[in-house]
Amino acid sequence: MQKYGGSSLASVEQVRHVAGVVAGTVASGHTVVVVVSARGDTTDELLRLAEIVSPVRPARELDQLLATGETAAAALLAMALAARDVPATSLTAAQAGIRAGGQHGSGLIARIDTTRIRHLLDEGRVVVVSGFQAVDEHGDVVTLGRGGSDTTAVAVAAELGAGRCEVYTDVDGIYTADPRIVPGSRRLPTVVSAVMTEMAFGGAKVMHSRAVELASLSGVDIEVRSSATAEPGTVVLIAPAESLDNRGAVVAITHDRAVARILLRADTDVAPQVFETLGRCGVAVDLVARSGSGEPEFRMGFTVHRDQLARLLEPLRSAVGAAGGQVEVNAEVGKVSLIGTGLLNRPEIVARMLAALGRAGIATSWVSATQLRTSVTVPLPMVGAAVTVLHDEFGLDHDNFDLATAVAS
Repeated sequence: MQKYGGSSLASVEQVRHVAGVVAGTVASGHTVVVVVSARGDTTDELLRLAEIVSPVRPARELDQLLATGETAAAALLAMALAARDVPATSLTAAQAGIRAGGQHGSGLIARIDTTRIRHLLDEGRVVVVSGFQAVDEHGDVVTLGRGGSDTTAVAVAAELGAGRCEVYTDVDGIYTADPRIVPGSRRLPTVVSAVMTEMAFGGAKVMHSRAVELASLSGVDIEVRSSATAEPGTVVLIAPAESLDNRGAVVAITHDRAVARILLRADTDVAPQVFETLGRCGVAVDLVARSGSGEPEFRMGFTVHRDQLARLLEPLRSAVGAAGGQVEVNAEVGKVSLIGTGLLNRPEIVARMLAALGRAGIATSWVSATQLRTSVTVPLPMVGAAVTVLHDEFGLDHDNFDLATAVAS
């Protein structure tokens, strides 16, 4: 199983290059299923086009529109393979038997009927599947949300019984920080799936958290590789949480600039209504905190991904407003996270994190800590500086870095 991101297919030359990589895999005697994302900035361009055409964008129609990007990429790659005399067939999600439930824009794969995929593989053909999309019980297109093509690839790999899914992108693996921000960041040869899930949820763009979770549940190893070279990448190892090194090691720094901080105030406890609204809207939250039952005013705060605000704010304001409350939104913040193992066992890690950011003049708020991730919000313009400061503070650029010494005083 191979998956190619949009940056790997952005130009005609890159599509032809990917076709060459796939053809080489076929020549080595392997059967190949490929999942593709939309090429380059296609999805953003389609979203801009929708905004120009109409201020009203029904979720069903938006999914119909956005899914065309992956469908086009799959067809183009199948054509490029045909030019190399490699038989290939492109399939939409419906043709590939991918069914999903949930809402438009955030569907969850429910089942995959691989009959047609297996039939095409038996004929000796490469199967190129459109990622990011599925169909619901009515036959309507449902997109899978941010990073959905990763989820498609892992789900198809699991259903076909593939032990590994190769994810090709414009970077050659998982790094200790975004190398565009920290040039001294290092590629990690392996990452345990639980840690990778936290990296993805903390903002790492290389893999989506849902895909990593699915891989862990299905026993599929993921290898993140560059589509431009033949060098090995980072293998995301499937391992149970109890086998994780628990010595208190910071493995990487992640960041997310696309978050919004939401603060609720009300005279009564509206937490049940808030979480019911979040569930109905299919919105995941992070850094959740609330006031105690004995306080005169109910307050609750959390962060969400910024692209979820459009579908969340109106129903949230309605639910909180019915109790006489208010909703405040701050979209001028970013989230920076330490990722590692056993972080709660070493409380000095949070102290070092906040002290280092304080020395650098970076204001912090809304801290959240688990065994695998410690996150903090900072002013949006300071996100890059915060990543650099923390990468240096925890010595992640050292060649002799290892889990046991990463947080040594």
